[in-house]
Amino acid sequence: MAEDEKKGTNSYRLYCSIKCFQTPSSPEQKHGNLAETEQKKPGGWRAMPFILGNETFERLATFGLLANFMVYLMRVFHLEQVTAANVLNIWFGVTNFAPLVGAFISDAYAGRYKTIAFASCAAFLGMVTVTLTAWVPYLHPKKCEPEGKQQSYGNCESPTSMQFGVLLLGLGFLSIGTGGIRPCSIPFGVDQFDPTTEEGRKGISSFYNWYYTSFTVVLLITLTAVVYVQDSVSWVLGFGIPTVLMLCSIILFFIGTRIYVHVKPEGSVFSGITQVFVSAYKKRRLKLPDNCDGEQVDGIFYDPPIKDQLTILSKLPLTNQIRFLNKAAMIEKETDLKPDGSCAKQWRLCSVQQVEEVKCLIKIGPIWASSIVSLTSMIQQGTFTVSQAMKMDRHLGEKFQIPASSIIVVSLITIGIWLPFYDRILVPAIRKVTKREGGITILQRIGIGIVFSVLSMVVAGLVERERRAAAISHPEAAAMSVFWLAPQLVVMGLCEAFVGTGQIEFYNEQFPDHMRSLGNSLFFCSFAGASYLSTMVGSIVHKVTGTRHHPDWLTNDLNSGNLDYFYFLLAGMGVVNWFYFLLCAHRYRYKVSTVLTMGDKQIPL
Repeated sequence: MAEDEKKGTNSYRLYCSIKCFQTPSSPEQKHGNLAETEQKKPGGWRAMPFILGNETFERLATFGLLANFMVYLMRVFHLEQVTAANVLNIWFGVTNFAPLVGAFISDAYAGRYKTIAFASCAAFLGMVTVTLTAWVPYLHPKKCEPEGKQQSYGNCESPTSMQFGVLLLGLGFLSIGTGGIRPCSIPFGVDQFDPTTEEGRKGISSFYNWYYTSFTVVLLITLTAVVYVQDSVSWVLGFGIPTVLMLCSIILFFIGTRIYVHVKPEGSVFSGITQVFVSAYKKRRLKLPDNCDGEQVDGIFYDPPIKDQLTILSKLPLTNQIRFLNKAAMIEKETDLKPDGSCAKQWRLCSVQQVEEVKCLIKIGPIWASSIVSLTSMIQQGTFTVSQAMKMDRHLGEKFQIPASSIIVVSLITIGIWLPFYDRILVPAIRKVTKREGGITILQRIGIGIVFSVLSMVVAGLVERERRAAAISHPEAAAMSVFWLAPQLVVMGLCEAFVGTGQIEFYNEQFPDHMRSLGNSLFFCSFAGASYLSTMVGSIVHKVTGTRHHPDWLTNDLNSGNLDYFYFLLAGMGVVNWFYFLLCAHRYRYKVSTVLTMGDKQIPL
């Protein structure tokens, strides 16, 4: 497995770097342009201030706009709590699945640069629209009429269809922007490095960690400074600042246009996937050779060279995994091929490259599924962890009280500290022992994160048990300090640091080269799936654990319920998921590439 992983990583990085060079119309012109490109050295860390700057400003703007949006819907639009929650949940699901569409458009037609550019403009329009709903009086309901010294919220006006429609229009533009930016930002950053050099290989490895570090820092800022402005100063100013930052991100992105490496789209990917399954089904009665592993496929399997000889791609050899798909590449009769050796019927015969790319997609599925369960622990930070904090002593000094939702900053600080330490100190030390570029394999990193996921729920359950026991036995005594939640939040942060960065790197390296944006979108689908899974489990527990004499585990009064049991249930699910992941990781074989094709020259890996 280690050798497979090494080859797979090298093939991806070689493809990524060589795609950075321009392709001439003749071999002589090609070599000249290659030499010229080597002197110019486009992309690399020179492009990172523009790419990471754009990405940081975009996330700061988007998260800053929506971090406190639940309160905005209830206070300004006068929505009931359930209605506001439903609006956010539906929008959250759409937004996290939208990257699948954006990734398809990017990989098949538009390319990453154009997709990010268009999506950034759409996100900016969405933010302007939402800001206008707070600024323009006609775009939100009137303030509730005061009744004496108290404000009567029972007679508040509901939003009109027009006002609510404008708000949904803004959220729709934001979904379009998110769907284009999220799946393309990481692959576009990776495109900038040249993995044929040691500096380029280290740059790719570091880029993943620094990307996630900036992501965490952005969340830290939005959950503190931006939320404070929105809640205590002005909604218009609180929305206006992120909108201006989004405009800055667009300007910064276009400034670096001439420095970027632009990788062209490869055409529709789904038609090729469908062709493999159709071809394998049509030839389901054919008998495969006993051993299909290796490169000796001449005369039996269709294994042509890369179509575009001037475009360099990693070439995948035929393997014995998921053997029935190999029938799609079997040459059944001479009429399957044209006189020049090309395929005569694309829905009857597929290349070995097509078959192996489909296998990559199938193999990734079980690993992706395991990440959904492991991320459920992170979802609890914004729900029941906040509920715990509301029952605890949150004072810093005599006057200042920490907002309950701000306690999850502990998790973000953990990530922000751990990832630079891991990248700059721990990985180089481990690399000397393992001789691996990243210190440990990608699946090992994800596996460690799953262990932290289980531990976080165990720690959370133990802390809640102590908090509840103290509250019941000494109801008049001072509540436990909110900082008792720090241990579980630290472990949750470590879980996210390992699983999050591991997933990002895994999808980008193991997906077929021309589908990396599609693979990157799965990272966001993991969060959406974890959110839905947590909601489903919580709803079931809420319904089945209550009795006539005892409330359910998740009752509103935590002192009467058993939130610790819920945490232990999630820990038990995590243990089962960990064994499932070990089984999947043991059977998984990393993507392997044997040659790169460059004109008439073949480069063995």
